Amino acid sequence: MTDSTARPDSASHSGTLHKIGLAAFVAVLYAYCAGGPFGFEAMVSTSGPGMALVFLLVVPWLFSLPMALASAEMATAMPVEGGFYRWVRAAFGDAAGFLAGWWNWTGTFLMCGAYGVQLADYIGQVRPFASAWQHWLVAVGFIALVAWMNVRGVELVGSVTLALLLLALVPVAVFTWQGLAHARHNPFQPLMPPGKPWREVYGVGLALALWIYSGYEQLSTCMEEVKNPVRNFPRGLAIVVPLAMITFFLPITAGIAALGNWQSWDTGYLVAAARLVGGRGLEWAMFAAAAVCTFVLLESTVLSATRIPFVMAEDGFMHAALARLHSRYGTPVLAILLSAGICALLAMFQLTTLIAIYAWLRASCSVLTLAAAWQLRRKRPELERAFRVPGGGLGMAAVVLVPTLLFLWALSNSDAAARLWGPLALLAGPIAYAFLRRRETRTASE
Repeated sequence: MTDSTARPDSASHSGTLHKIGLAAFVAVLYAYCAGGPFGFEAMVSTSGPGMALVFLLVVPWLFSLPMALASAEMATAMPVEGGFYRWVRAAFGDAAGFLAGWWNWTGTFLMCGAYGVQLADYIGQVRPFASAWQHWLVAVGFIALVAWMNVRGVELVGSVTLALLLLALVPVAVFTWQGLAHARHNPFQPLMPPGKPWREVYGVGLALALWIYSGYEQLSTCMEEVKNPVRNFPRGLAIVVPLAMITFFLPITAGIAALGNWQSWDTGYLVAAARLVGGRGLEWAMFAAAAVCTFVLLESTVLSATRIPFVMAEDGFMHAALARLHSRYGTPVLAILLSAGICALLAMFQLTTLIAIYAWLRASCSVLTLAAAWQLRRKRPELERAFRVPGGGLGMAAVVLVPTLLFLWALSNSDAAARLWGPLALLAGPIAYAFLRRRETRTASE
């Protein structure tokens, strides 16, 4: 493997990476980090309507903004393909870099499998499946379609994501307008469900808020596929963080204010709320929007995750074949196909199980990324940083420590199965690295 300090600021590839502009990058970044106001409606009934709205307003300031600030600084200091994986490697060495890449890549298997399952669930609501095999084949079909689009290139992914998101947000805007026009209830009342334990209010609900506001470092893996990344990556983050807040807070507020039935809200309830607010037409439009948002989530996740085995292969951690780029499309075809194949196998499991385990891998990777930004301030002060986290050392400390504490809170309040399988999934990283080093030592001695 190559030395961790050999290429901190640039990377050479076996072919030419294609690039997207700011608009397409913002679309892909929003798709990954937000993906529309769907999937977290259970926060309303779990934590209460008032506290759910408080979470939607406060958490991004304590969580999304610090992650975005740290990512923006590192993007201007080291605008390289692989992003956070190479930042962690430059800050802490081979072992930490390998763990960041391994945890992110293997965790994405779970996430992409979960999105495939969710898309199949949407189809099942329209046309029920005769067997579990049919459900799995539909999930695999979506994963295969997304893999094909990613093979064809980042330009196709960016253009399709932008177009689909613009279409999907139209019914969301209509629902928001109609809900606010028919507002009859104070959406902040009650603040918390009467009689519910505080740990459940601040545990499950806050964990959901952290989940929907995470991921702002993840698209750094395709940094060199963005035109002028030193300028456009921080700009993209500056656009997406407030855009996510608006598209989360306003539709949920409108639905609660119009209906007042906060006790009935559960995962996917915005579709049913649309029928109560605007009739069957709006219900079907919101159903289609939810399916489209899940599709772009899957699409952007595959784009981000498949660059990890590509750059890890460049650095000698994986087989060199994974580092080859397609001569026409400029994409790591083998890395995409391998990742999609593993995701397809995992699509036979339950959605909630996949997400709960993934949260442990994502949190650990994000904490390493934050720590790397802090460490590289000390270790590599000579790196030119067009953007710096404001507030000097104290500002950087806050950016690192506040999200880390929130991560620890969320993981400690996860369910029992996640607390078992999450640490085991993390343990696979050191085992894989030890195996790699042992094989490398044996090869060198031979």
